Amino acid sequence: MELASQFRCNGSDGYLSWLDNLLEIKQTANFDGFDDYDFQVFDNPNDLRDAIIEKNKVSNKSRLLAGYCWDWISEGKNRTDVYDIEFPEYDFSMSWNLGNTGTFAIDADSVNQIGCIHTSQGLEFDYVGVIIGDDLRYEDGHIVTDFTKRANTDQSLKGIKGLYKKDPEKALRIADEIIKNTYRTLLTRGQKGCYVYFTDKRTSEVFNKYSIGG
Repeated sequence: MELASQFRCNGSDGYLSWLDNLLEIKQTANFDGFDDYDFQVFDNPNDLRDAIIEKNKVSNKSRLLAGYCWDWISEGKNRTDVYDIEFPEYDFSMSWNLGNTGTFAIDADSVNQIGCIHTSQGLEFDYVGVIIGDDLRYEDGHIVTDFTKRANTDQSLKGIKGLYKKDPEKALRIADEIIKNTYRTLLTRGQKGCYVYFTDKRTSEVFNKYSIGG
């Protein structure tokens, strides 16, 4: 079954349609606005983090999420001084969510950690800040995916390298669908707004055209 409409992302069918079209998940009608949905692209991950922390002060319903491009070094350690996602050029360091996977959505300190697809799927927040890695990029007028940029600890693409050796076309098709739908899920977790940081600057420029003030 496929829902004709759903009250997600502030009921903005425009945002959902635009997202599906830009990610090339399915072709949709021309984009004409987000219907009061707060979508913003940030050039600095620290600014993204600060914006989400500020939104979280209202009701503890804002979280940071990311695509699975960084190994889960901190897994099982439950230590705040072990970092998984780092951007040295911005002096930015954060960990994936610690041992609170089941309560990530409600733990007050979770705003200082980054959730993944497994932590956030099926949940909704007021605002989400999404970090999109090099596994999804805009090249030559299209969105492309690259499973080689995913973390070695990514279980959603387990076995994809072996399949690629046997049947490259099938492997690329499966990986493309998983990566695009992963980001579609992350980018639709925010009920009131979605803030994004892209590691690839060209992709950031494309998405920023639709950002508030973009």
